[in-house]
Amino acid sequence: MKFETIDFHTHPFPTREYNICNHIDWCNMSVENSEKTMRGLGVNKMCGSVIRIDELKENETWWDRIRECNDAALELKKQYGDFYVPGFHVHPDYVAESITEIDRMRAQGIRLIGELVPYLMGWQHYHGNGMDEILEYAAEKNMIVSIHAMDNDDMDEMVKAHPNTVIVAAHPNEYDDFMRHIARMKMSKNYYLDLSGYGLFRHGMLRRAIDEVGADRILYGSDFPTCNPAMYLGGVVLDELVTDEEKELILAGNAKRLLEL
Repeated sequence: MKFETIDFHTHPFPTREYNICNHIDWCNMSVENSEKTMRGLGVNKMCGSVIRIDELKENETWWDRIRECNDAALELKKQYGDFYVPGFHVHPDYVAESITEIDRMRAQGIRLIGELVPYLMGWQHYHGNGMDEILEYAAEKNMIVSIHAMDNDDMDEMVKAHPNTVIVAAHPNEYDDFMRHIARMKMSKNYYLDLSGYGLFRHGMLRRAIDEVGADRILYGSDFPTCNPAMYLGGVVLDELVTDEEKELILAGNAKRLLEL
């Protein structure tokens, strides 16, 4: 059976400078052949934010970096067309600017914030400081917030404080982190999990997540170009413990519902 597939978690790149793959010299990646690679695997659409990982340049601020990455995502949308759903960055030290950025993106039909990766963008916490105001505004504007999973206690507090914000956490990770994800999903109906990163290769993990919280709360994601999307697709498509109906939800159905595609 062939499944429609939306990769909810990618970091596309306009130039080599933005490519975060650790093995770039062995992958021959470009904007053009990235789409070819993904489509060759059966991926119909990819979502996510642009990231740069080099140090700030002289006189460059973190907000300068964020606007640059967000503008790059918009330019990639022009190149990729409907194949790409841009994700964009916000920053808790720049609340007014982040709110303005949410409005700018929302006006262009873009509803995906993230994946946010705090440790690469000069901030640390999801709960407290300016992030609370940003998350509340995101809920008000019907945005989806994709976050890099880190610091379970901090994420617990975020979920408790923002029950109306739709949050998609990346990376199931190993057992203890995975079970904390499950607990948060039971804590809030608006907390989802994407399958990128560590965890999916643990046999039975996906079946357990479905049984604990439902297939409608899980999204396929690869973290391309850092990770190999073929491995993550295989982890869903070839899993004999998961039904075809559940696979349809995980691979595309849930993303389409959340992003109103």
